[in-house]
Amino acid sequence: MSKVGNFIAADLYFREVKRIFLPLQYLIYRLKAKNLHGTHSAFVYEFYQKVIEDDKQFYDFAPIEYLRRKLLHSTETIDVIDFGTGDKTNVKRKVRDIAAKSSIPAKQGRMLFRLVNFMQPKIMIELGTSLGISTLYQAKACSSAKCITLEGSPQTAAIAGENFKLLKATNIKQVTGNFDETLPEVFRNISSVDYVFFDGNHRKEPTLSYFKQCLPFVSDNCVFVFDDIRWSAGMYEAWQEVIKEPSATVTVDLFTCGLVFFRKGQAKEHFTLKF
Repeated sequence: MSKVGNFIAADLYFREVKRIFLPLQYLIYRLKAKNLHGTHSAFVYEFYQKVIEDDKQFYDFAPIEYLRRKLLHSTETIDVIDFGTGDKTNVKRKVRDIAAKSSIPAKQGRMLFRLVNFMQPKIMIELGTSLGISTLYQAKACSSAKCITLEGSPQTAAIAGENFKLLKATNIKQVTGNFDETLPEVFRNISSVDYVFFDGNHRKEPTLSYFKQCLPFVSDNCVFVFDDIRWSAGMYEAWQEVIKEPSATVTVDLFTCGLVFFRKGQAKEHFTLKF
């Protein structure tokens, strides 16, 4: 079977897994999830108020969503290199399909904006730029932060770069190439990191590998965000291992994504919160 055939077969397989896996996981999540009044941690209480419950509209939301609409109407087709399937697969994809299927939903993008605004990081790393929608939500939330975003596919990264210029996001630094090579290079040039968004590889082993590579560099006010923790059974297994990490003091399950806070001196607790 060709690489394209393998890519299609893998996509169909994961769709079938998610068709069965996700409804069961969502039911379990809804039974466990608590709201603000079920939270007894002062830090998590404040986080929930300012990041999850807050629904005010920031100025930057509208331009990012306008950009999304433009991408959804694009007629351009590009070559996409997908390292996340376990095989370096090069396939042609329509930009509008990438925008529809791979870009972060507006609700989650706004949540990431509020999270960055709440945490006020100095150095941010994003694993998986795609077309840049998630990058913009995060970078625009704290213009004083340096946002380093990694993308494996050159043509995808090029479109993202144009989007950053269009919205004048000057605090974003792009790094293109296989994460196995580019992430170690990023850490050779920084001493610590305050925020990491994991969204570039949805397999268990690479996710855990990148997590472990980031751990030695966490600052005292650091948060890791794992997107699509229920994308597959393997990703959920990775999430279960992540929350066992001793230095991860506060972990939060929001169903679609998981948050890991590294807060020294705080008791280790795990929360499942309604989002």
